[in-house]
Amino acid sequence: MGLFGSRGRRKGIPNDPALLAAAAEHPGGSVAEIDPTHIDDPNGYVPPEAIRGAWLVDGSGKLTGEYQKNPRHGVPQDDFSKLTDPDHWLGWLGDDPATAVRKGIEDSLSAQVADAVVEWVKILEVPRFLTGGRPRSEDERVILVTRAAFAAPFALSVRTTRHGRSILLGVFSWAAVNLSVPEARMDRHWFDLGVGLDWAGERLQERIYGIDEEDGAAGQ
Repeated sequence: MGLFGSRGRRKGIPNDPALLAAAAEHPGGSVAEIDPTHIDDPNGYVPPEAIRGAWLVDGSGKLTGEYQKNPRHGVPQDDFSKLTDPDHWLGWLGDDPATAVRKGIEDSLSAQVADAVVEWVKILEVPRFLTGGRPRSEDERVILVTRAAFAAPFALSVRTTRHGRSILLGVFSWAAVNLSVPEARMDRHWFDLGVGLDWAGERLQERIYGIDEEDGAAGQ
C-alpha cells in the first residue's frame, strides 16, 4: 500500500477473523483499516482519506503488531489534478476547469435524481483529450480551435434521500463545437457508469461529430 506516516506498535494484535484472513492473503504486505464514516463498501472504491492506516503483515501472513497511520485520513476531498495538471489546453472550459467539470457532473446527476448531492469527485486517470481546429485564413500557421472534448474516469460519492450514499465509478465526457463562434457554441455531456477509459475514449470522435449532425438536423 502507498500509505505514508509514522509507524508504531499497538497494544495487542486484533483478534478480528476478517482482518487475520486478509493478512494471511497478503504476506509481506499490509492490510488497510477503513473508516466506515466515509465509505459503505470496503470492497468497492475507497478514497485515500477513508483509510485510517494499515496493519503490517510479516512474510508468513501474520500481523506484526505494527501499525502505519495514514496522514491523509479525514473527510474525502475533490481531486481534479489528473484533469488540470497535464499540459493540455482547457481554455474552452473557462478560467476554472475543475469547477466547470464538477458542475457538469452535478447537472448530469441532478437530471436523473433531483435531490442528488455530490459529496466529492476524484478524477482517477489522465483523461483522453480531443481537439480540432482550422487554420486562420490570414495566417495558416495559427490554428483556430473549433471543437474540443475529453473523457475523464471518475469516482464520486453522491447522496440522495431515497438511496443514501452511493459510490459511483465511470467516465464523464464533455464535447463542445463551434468554439470559434460563441453564439453558435453547442455542448453535450455523457455520464457513463461502469465503463472504462478505453471504451469512452473510442467514442469521443463520433460523439463530437454527432453534435454537428444534430445541429444540421435542427437547422433543416
